Amino acid sequence: MRRLFCAFAFAALAACSPAEDTKSETEAPPPQPVALAVPSPIAPAKTDAPAGAYTLDKTHASLLFRVNHIGFSNYTGRFTSFDAQLTFDPANPSVSSITATIDPRSLGLENPPAGFVDELLGAKWLNAAGFPQMTFKSTKIDLTSANTARITGDFTFHGVTLPVTLDASFNGGYAGHPFDPNARIGFSARGSLKRAAFGVKEGIPPPGTTMGVSDNVEIIIETEFTGPPLAKAPEK
Repeated sequence: MRRLFCAFAFAALAACSPAEDTKSETEAPPPQPVALAVPSPIAPAKTDAPAGAYTLDKTHASLLFRVNHIGFSNYTGRFTSFDAQLTFDPANPSVSSITATIDPRSLGLENPPAGFVDELLGAKWLNAAGFPQMTFKSTKIDLTSANTARITGDFTFHGVTLPVTLDASFNGGYAGHPFDPNARIGFSARGSLKRAAFGVKEGIPPPGTTMGVSDNVEIIIETEFTGPPLAKAPEK
């Protein structure tokens, strides 16, 4: 009888004890989140040109604009009197800055008919008498590759200030040369604006047609800047 009681007691204890957890042995652990790679900052193009203040070399600079004419051509003009100042940091181009001024009275056209330049300088178009200066002041520079950047700035034209973006390419530079004793750098840039946004609406084609002069104005810039003087080699 005693042996039978012990057998029942042992069975009862076995029934009341916690069951062995076999679930953890058969199920795989939940997948862990994968950390996303953070893009590394774009490294700017290397150049010997030093950081500092640069001024426009006007003999190696051009400022063109193009508008579509009745869908048949891109009519091209230029401004011949403009200036720019650049603060340049080759190690961190995003902290660089540029300001520029343009004299609209310096408008130049290829083979203009009599009176055409005066018409464009008049109140319906550039209104150069009322607004004798255009200005651009950069507010942000974002590298898009080692030698390209998107430059956003405030452009003031016809009494209106709006943001305009230029896509610029750094063409290279040097710290100086025996025949050119100052640092030199060069840029190309393109951009566009809607002239109607600045209040110049004359001649814009009616919707659905090209019979007129486009609202969109393309900007094409070529520049060189001169900077700090070439450092003298240490005397031996």
